[in-house]
Amino acid sequence: MRRPLALLCLPLSAVALAACGSTATTAGFKGEEHNVAQTISNLQTDATAAEQKKICANDMAAALVTRLGGSKGCEAAVKSQLAEVDNLEATVQSVQVAAGGKTATARVKSIYEGKTATSAVSFVKEGGKWKISGVG
Repeated sequence: MRRPLALLCLPLSAVALAACGSTATTAGFKGEEHNVAQTISNLQTDATAAEQKKICANDMAAALVTRLGGSKGCEAAVKSQLAEVDNLEATVQSVQVAAGGKTATARVKSIYEGKTATSAVSFVKEGGKWKISGVG
């Protein structure tokens, strides 16, 4: 279960899932880019409310949920990560939607315990909604 948990850990920290964090801003993004940034904001809101079920059902791509052991495995992994993450901030710096509009990448700058990191968060469009598929 270590490998799947690591897959979840990266998206959680990369998009600032902090119990006391602020919602990621979607200002400055239009159209599909805004929708991708909104997914990060939704994820942060769900994490702040400790809504593991919503995170797995609404914010994560089906393939990522499967790698985490399905719905129950995902919820357990998210719950574990949320217990460890505190006081993390993030900013969506840019969003690029690939040609065809089915995948996207967002550059997210996060600050955790005074350390700054920038990650590329991958998205896939499922059922008309953008969902996090991984971190590169």
